[in-house]
Amino acid sequence: MDASHAPGPAHPASDAPAAPRIVVGGALVHRGRVLAARRSAPESVAGRWEFPGGKAEPGETEAQALERELLEELGVRARALTRLPGAWAVRPGLELRFWAAELLAGEPRALEDHDALRWLGPDELDAVDWIDHDRDVLPHVARLLAGPGSGPGAGAADSAPTAGDAQSVE
Repeated sequence: MDASHAPGPAHPASDAPAAPRIVVGGALVHRGRVLAARRSAPESVAGRWEFPGGKAEPGETEAQALERELLEELGVRARALTRLPGAWAVRPGLELRFWAAELLAGEPRALEDHDALRWLGPDELDAVDWIDHDRDVLPHVARLLAGPGSGPGAGAADSAPTAGDAQSVE
């Protein structure tokens, strides 16, 4: 019998490492631009920019979590499209994954966790101070923005802000 089939010590299921809780970030694309949100808290990341999103709830798919989080954080209806490559350990037991999303309805507003929003074009992605994990996914976001028809949602949600608009919470 080779080593790959040799019996090993029994490990109860409770010894297996728990699956990480998933955090989803959304590259919300509209009219060839992507939405960036400036964090207002916690202090360690306040003032830096990210793709909005949050933790998936038990029983929720990543796509469902992103759509719910974008509604809660920005007040918009969006559709999660595809997961972008990569995953990042935010802290032990918490893994960040990014998704491309398209804006369906509404005008993004900084409702939770953010104090400003900006639409960035492909040549503006380095114009803000990104949180490290979000900066790592920028090459994939740049490819989204360079795609046919200026990316997902190119014609959706005509009520969205025009390119380059910034918004601050009052």
